Amino acid sequence: MAPIELRELKVQLQDLFDKGLIKPSSSPWGAPVLFLKKKDGSLRLCIDYRQLNKVIAYASRQLRKHEVNYPTHDLEMEAMIFALKIWRHYLYGEKSEIYTDHKSLQYIQQQKKLNLRQRRWIEILKDYDCQILYHPGKANVVADALSRKSMGSLYHIPMQKKELVKDLTGLFNMGLHLEVSDSQVLLAQFQVKPNLIDEIKTTQDSDPELAKLRIVVQDGKVTEFNIVDGVLKCGDRLCVPDINGLRQRIMHEAHYAPYSVHLGTTKMYHDVKGIYWWPGMKKDVT
Repeated sequence: MAPIELRELKVQLQDLFDKGLIKPSSSPWGAPVLFLKKKDGSLRLCIDYRQLNKVIAYASRQLRKHEVNYPTHDLEMEAMIFALKIWRHYLYGEKSEIYTDHKSLQYIQQQKKLNLRQRRWIEILKDYDCQILYHPGKANVVADALSRKSMGSLYHIPMQKKELVKDLTGLFNMGLHLEVSDSQVLLAQFQVKPNLIDEIKTTQDSDPELAKLRIVVQDGKVTEFNIVDGVLKCGDRLCVPDINGLRQRIMHEAHYAPYSVHLGTTKMYHDVKGIYWWPGMKKDVT
């Protein structure tokens, strides 16, 4: 800022301070200021408020083991309670609005039939002067995009803490391949578990639809399907039978796997279809 602008800034700030319109602050979030010349040659003080009402904090955590089986309604509500707890110092005693893309949460406080967990959360809600408002996820494009998984098959996690590395090594048992790149980034790539391959292989013939498809493939009547080591595949993808809830387990694993973030259905479909195939998969996933 030029010396003449700095002097003018001090004069105008002092005038605003004397009128009680502003007060001293050491906040790092202070709005930037600039001057524009007026027609008479004097300077007009302008404050950049473009960051007003922008996001000032983010928070997240991994689901605990017992939370994995929560219904979507309870998971969404727990996220809301989690936010109230960690930002209590901002929200307690103040009016606030909570926006959720889960419409039924708007009416949770009017519900008469609640389980014990939900009743406990309602008691926590009563401590706050808050209003729950519905905001469609598709309309909230920034938050929706940030909460989605990358389309790529590799997920990069910086190696900053030994504890994190210990946790990640435990993922070997879940079918993940881990390696450290030259850039000190831990790479985790999903691989199909051997026992899952065996289960798919042994149950493919029990699925009438896949059994018929296998015969057609053996007769050479289709080219997009093949049989490798006795396993029916669509290209390189495993054909999953509709037996023993295999398809549901695969979708559940894709959505709730540890160290995964909230999946969009379209992106979840892209992840799953890279490894598996079954009739009507897209409809089932999305």
